[in-house]
Amino acid sequence: MNKQPQSLPATREREKLWPYYLLFFVSGFPALTYQIVWQRALFTIYGVNIESVTIIVTVFMLGLGLGSLAGGRLSAAEGVRALRAFGIIEVSIGTFGFCSLWIFHRVAEFTAGVSTAATGAITFLLLLVPTLLMGSTLPLLVAHLVRRTENVGESVGSLYSANTFGSAAACLLAALVLMRVLGESGCVRLAACLNLLVGTSALWIQSRTRADKNADPEPISIEAARHSTIRFKVAMLLAAATGFVALAYEIIWYRLYSFASGGSAPSFANLLAYYLFGIAYGALAVHDSCKKKLRNDLGRTLKAGATVVAIGAIAAFLVGPIISGVARKIPYDYLYGLVTIAAALLGAAFPILSHAAIGPEDQAGKKLSYLYLSNIVGSALGSFLVGFVILDYWSTSATSLLLLGLGMGIAAVLATLATPRPSKIAVVSFAAAFVVLAASRGVLFSGMYERLLWKELFHGGMKFTDLVENRSGVIAVDTRGTVYGGGVYDGHFNLDPMNDTNGIFRAYAIPGLHPDPKEVLVIGLSSGSWAQILINDPEVEDETIVEINPGYLPLIRERPAVASLLANPKVHVVIDDGRRWLAAHPDRKFDFILMNTTFNWRANASNLLSVDFLQIIREHLRVGGVAYYNTTGSGEVQLTAATVYPYALRLAGFIAVSDSPIVFDRARLRSTLEAYRIDGRPVFDLSRAEDRTRLDQIASLSESMSQDPNLERNSVLEDRASLLRRLKGMRLITDDNMGTEWQ
Repeated sequence: MNKQPQSLPATREREKLWPYYLLFFVSGFPALTYQIVWQRALFTIYGVNIESVTIIVTVFMLGLGLGSLAGGRLSAAEGVRALRAFGIIEVSIGTFGFCSLWIFHRVAEFTAGVSTAATGAITFLLLLVPTLLMGSTLPLLVAHLVRRTENVGESVGSLYSANTFGSAAACLLAALVLMRVLGESGCVRLAACLNLLVGTSALWIQSRTRADKNADPEPISIEAARHSTIRFKVAMLLAAATGFVALAYEIIWYRLYSFASGGSAPSFANLLAYYLFGIAYGALAVHDSCKKKLRNDLGRTLKAGATVVAIGAIAAFLVGPIISGVARKIPYDYLYGLVTIAAALLGAAFPILSHAAIGPEDQAGKKLSYLYLSNIVGSALGSFLVGFVILDYWSTSATSLLLLGLGMGIAAVLATLATPRPSKIAVVSFAAAFVVLAASRGVLFSGMYERLLWKELFHGGMKFTDLVENRSGVIAVDTRGTVYGGGVYDGHFNLDPMNDTNGIFRAYAIPGLHPDPKEVLVIGLSSGSWAQILINDPEVEDETIVEINPGYLPLIRERPAVASLLANPKVHVVIDDGRRWLAAHPDRKFDFILMNTTFNWRANASNLLSVDFLQIIREHLRVGGVAYYNTTGSGEVQLTAATVYPYALRLAGFIAVSDSPIVFDRARLRSTLEAYRIDGRPVFDLSRAEDRTRLDQIASLSESMSQDPNLERNSVLEDRASLLRRLKGMRLITDDNMGTEWQ
C-alpha cells in the first residue's frame, strides 16, 4: 500500500541541518583551489594563448556538468545512501588531488606543445575523473535534504550558497595569501587534506545516523504535494540561458578589472571571489524566500525570478561604466562589490528556477542534475562564445549590450510564464529599460579604457589613437606612440637611439653580445621595434617571431618605422604562446633568443622567467647561443638566470645568459653600429656630433663594468659573480612558486 501524505509538514521533526551546510561549505574551498591551481598548471603546460585557455576552462566546466548528471542518477538509485556516497566521493577527490600535479607533469613530458584539438582531448581526460566527482556532490546532498525540508528552493539555495561561500573564501585567500606562501603544490596539498576531512566527517555522520532515510523515506506532506511547477524542458533552457549571461559577463568583468590592474595575477582570483560571494548571497536569499514567501506559489516565484534577472542584467551592464567613471577618485580594487551585487541578482536565478521546476515529490536530486547540467552547459557556452568568438569581432560595449538584451529576454519569458496572471507591465518595463540603456551606450562607455588606465591622472584630453579589442586582450596606443598591452606599458613605436623613450639602446647593444647571430628567435612582438632592429643586424639571416596577440600586426603595418618588418622575407611571424611553441618544436635551434618580457609581477609572467622555462630555452640554443631577456628590475629574475646558467651578464634591466662565455665586444659593437641601416637609412648620422656622442655611449657600455651596480642601473653591465653576490638569499623563480606574481 502506498504511503499517504501527512496533513501537516510539522508532523515530521526536522533534523539539524547545519552539519550538511558546514560540510558543503568546506567542500567548496578545495574545489575552487583545485580550479585555480590546475588551470594555472595546465596553462603552463599547454600555453596561455586564448585557444588553450578557452579549452581548459570549458573542459573543466563541462566535467562538472557531466558529474552533476552522474550524481543525479546516483541519488535516484535504489538503496544508495546519499551522505555515504558524498563522503566516498570527497575522499576520492582528495586522493586524486594529492597526485594531481605529479600526473599533470608526467603527461606534460609527452604531450606539451600538441595541437589545439589534442590539448582539448588530453585536458578532458586529465580532468574527467576529478570534475565528475566534484560535480556529483550537489545533486546527492540536495536529494538528501529535500526529504527533510520538503522544499527544493530552500535545499538548493542553502547548499548552493554554502558551497559557493566556501569557493569564494578559497579565491580570496588564494589571492591574499595561499598562492604566494604555499605555491601550486602547497595549495593542492591543503585542498586534498580538506577533501579528506570532509569525506571522513560525512562518513562518520552517516555511521551515527540510526536509520537510512534515503532507503525508506517518509512520505511528503499534503502541502508539499500541492507544489506547482513549470515545464521542465523550459526550465532547462532558462537555466542554460542564465548561465550563459552570468559567465559571459564574468568574462567582460575580468577583462575590465585585469586591464585596470595591469594584468596582475590576483585580479582574477579577487574577481572570482567577489563574483562567487554574490552568487552565494543570491542563493542564500532565495533559500529564505522559498522557505517563507515562495514555498508553494509558482506565480510569485516566477515574478521574483523575472525581477532579479532584469535588475541583475542592468547592474551587470553598468559595472564597466561605473568603475571607469569613478576611477579618478576610487581605486578599482575597492569596487569589486559591484560584481557581487550583479552576481547576486543573476545567481539567484538558478535556485529560483529549481524551485519553480522541481517538486519535492519528484526525484529532486536527479532532476536537479539535469537543471544543473543545463546551467553549466550554458555557462561554458557563454565563456566560449563570448571569450573566444564574439570578443574577436565586437567591442566590450557592444558585447555588453548583447548580454543585456539576452538578460532582459530571459526576464520577459519568466514574467510571461507567471500564471495565472502573466506580468505584461514587467515585460514592457524590461523592453523600455533596454532601449534607454542601448541609446545611452555611447556615452556610458566613452573613454572607458582611458579612465581605467590613467585613473587619477586622467583628464578629458587623454585619448587613445588606436584601441584594438580582440579575444586575446586589449591593446591601446596613445598620442605619443606608447603601447599599452592589457593595461600596462608595453613599449613605444621607436627605433631612434637619439630619442630613446623605450630603452632601445639595449637592442642596439646586441651585436656586442654575440658575434654571429644568424638564426634568431623573438618571443613577444609588441610594437615591433626590437624585432625591426634585430632583423637589420647584417649578421642575421632568419628571424622567427612568436607573438600571442595578433592585434599588434595591424598596428605595426600602420607605422612607417616598423611597417617593413612584416614584409621582410627573413621574418616569420607565428601567433602562439612562446613556451607552447618551443615545446611543439623541440628540434629548432637558435643562435640568439630575445624576449622583451613584460613586468615580472604580471599574471603568467613567470612562465617565461622560471628555472623550468630556462631549462627549456637551453635545449633550443646552439653551442655559443645567447638568450637575452628583460628582468624588469627583479632581483629574483636576475638571480634565477645567473643560477641556471654558468655565464650571465646584466645589461641595464636586461640579462644575457649562455652555456658559453659571454664577452661584450666593444670593437665589434662599434663597427656594427657605424654601419647600421634600417630601411636603407643609417641609424647614426656620423656627420653630426650628437650622433657620434650617442654611439660612443652605447659602444662604451663595457667600461661601466666596474661601477657599483646599484648606481645608474640603466648604464651598467654586471657580471655573474657580482649578481650572485648581490642577490644572495633571494628566492629562485619556479613554475611552482610563480615568482613575484602573487606578491
